[in-house]
Amino acid sequence: MNPIFEFLISPYENYQTLDIALEGTAVILGLLSVYFAKRDQIAVYPSGMISTAIFVYLLFKANLLGDMLINAYFFLVSIYGWYFWQNKKKKKSENPISKMDPFERKWWSLFFILILFFVSGVYNFFDKWNDWSAPVDCFTTALFFLGMWFMARKRIEHWIFWIVGDIISIPLYLYKGLGLTSIQYFIFTLIAIFGYIQWKKIYISKKATV
Repeated sequence: MNPIFEFLISPYENYQTLDIALEGTAVILGLLSVYFAKRDQIAVYPSGMISTAIFVYLLFKANLLGDMLINAYFFLVSIYGWYFWQNKKKKKSENPISKMDPFERKWWSLFFILILFFVSGVYNFFDKWNDWSAPVDCFTTALFFLGMWFMARKRIEHWIFWIVGDIISIPLYLYKGLGLTSIQYFIFTLIAIFGYIQWKKIYISKKATV
């Protein structure tokens, strides 16, 4: 057997069939969600909400509390994002793709630090600060918190937060024995790179017509 394939599937030998099926479903819906985001389609939200709801359960079992919180947060912010994205007037979106405004550019780093402290506090409260994955999870959680918010606001820069967080998450999920999820984040990284390029082209073209 291929050693890489064996490494990916060996953790699943002790998993319940239901959990494997749920992870597979969540991965597929998660990939669809990022694909829809890349294409600026509102279907990003229903697909993403189901995926994140499943991951809340799976990540709690894997003791990745930061990512569990981020998925719960994704679910809630998706409700707002769904409303924001479908806000149209005369068949033309009132909320087009844009860049961070001056307030967001000035304060995003402060929000990032506050989120780091919050997630670290959650780990300490549940006494889960026991290996290297905890601080890494806190860091990626802060990135994804900001990425999700700026995606809901249709800011181009949200892709940068996704790309950095996705790259870090690949080895993190491998370490936790979630091979399918690790592969998902590798694909997320590629889609996010193309998503950034596509959103930037849309932004430039629309700005040129104003």
